[in-house]
Amino acid sequence: MLLEHGFYEVRIMCIPVGKNSGGLKDPSVLIIEIQYHGHLAAQNLSDTVPQSHCETTWPNTGCFSEVAYSQSTGQKEQLSRCLQRGIRRVQDLCKVLQLPTVFEETAVSYFQRALQHPSFHLVSLEKKELLGGCCIFVTCRQHNWPLTMGTICSLLYVKQELFASVYLSLQKELGLSVPALSLGDLVKTHLNSFQLFQHAANVPAPFVEDKEKMVARTMQIVELASETWLVTGRHPIPIVTAAAFLSWQSLQPAARLTCTFARFCKLAGVDLPPPAHLRLKELLEILLRMASQLAWLRVFNMDKKTVVKHIGDLLQHRIFLLKNAFCLEDEEEQRAVAPGEGSPGSPPAAGGAAQEEGCPSERKRQHEGGPRPLLPPCLINPRKRLRTAAPSASDSAITGDEPISDSEIEQYLRGPEEIRAFRKAKAWP
Repeated sequence: MLLEHGFYEVRIMCIPVGKNSGGLKDPSVLIIEIQYHGHLAAQNLSDTVPQSHCETTWPNTGCFSEVAYSQSTGQKEQLSRCLQRGIRRVQDLCKVLQLPTVFEETAVSYFQRALQHPSFHLVSLEKKELLGGCCIFVTCRQHNWPLTMGTICSLLYVKQELFASVYLSLQKELGLSVPALSLGDLVKTHLNSFQLFQHAANVPAPFVEDKEKMVARTMQIVELASETWLVTGRHPIPIVTAAAFLSWQSLQPAARLTCTFARFCKLAGVDLPPPAHLRLKELLEILLRMASQLAWLRVFNMDKKTVVKHIGDLLQHRIFLLKNAFCLEDEEEQRAVAPGEGSPGSPPAAGGAAQEEGCPSERKRQHEGGPRPLLPPCLINPRKRLRTAAPSASDSAITGDEPISDSEIEQYLRGPEEIRAFRKAKAWP
């Protein structure tokens, strides 16, 4: 019989010992022949084994059949350490995210396919570790599970740019079909984790709200945020959390206006994302500008507290109020050009310009009161840019080592007479 061990072929034979050579009644001597690359080495072992052990371990049928190395190793192939570590990483991430078992199995199968693909054989170790998170992200998108890229990146401690590149490569190489994330499904799933829809010891009675009403109102506020450029290019969870807070306050404003955003998240049992305060501020600014266009609200002095009471009316007339509260860029340019349409030398125009220069605060107040273009927040409030340092006196001094252009060189080397002489010499045959 041939047994396989590395590159060795091991032949084990049982030779009966005793008077009766036709049977195996007596103990037998175990002889092992080791063959390595065509060279045969035999070794007799003094150890003996009983007949029963020989019969049960090595049956007589086929005990001398040879098995090729290439035919047996594939059945006992083990997973590599990298694959084992990656599978454990995927399983741990699924447990942290509390995903169903079906999601975990699908993500593990995607991860195994990705590591076997030639495109991911020579990638860095960091990208191989990201493959598990990308497989989980793909699985959640395919099952319409509201998991965002920012959540995965925060768990893996990686930048979203690197994660996005690996995710796109995985989607392209494996040919995976990934549907887009629905913002409505994200709102419903995020609000399902709130603990404000049933009475509890730590939740006061006035703070308990009907789930269907809160989901419907939150959806309307999120749609308003999407129409006013507050969702584009941003993490959706802070916006959904801020919209849920406003909708919760607007349903019963008398008892809930005094509740802060941090306390609301604590009572709901959800985390307060750091950008949520900024998203709440931007939403309130949009609502205040819309409230200024509603006829029966102009008599009141609206602020960020009182405008919450009228969110229902503002959402009901959302399209009309947005159209009146914000103007197009063309209208803004026409309004800016209109004061200067008179003749350049007319005295009223000059006086108006002088008045505007003398009262910049008044001009700013009029500009803020009127409609402004509906632009993304990154264009309305751009980030401050670093100012370049002013050149010092030593840098601005002329040293004579400054670069000279070709036109200046020709001007210095050739005067008018030289140019005429050069042309005349060029015209000679």
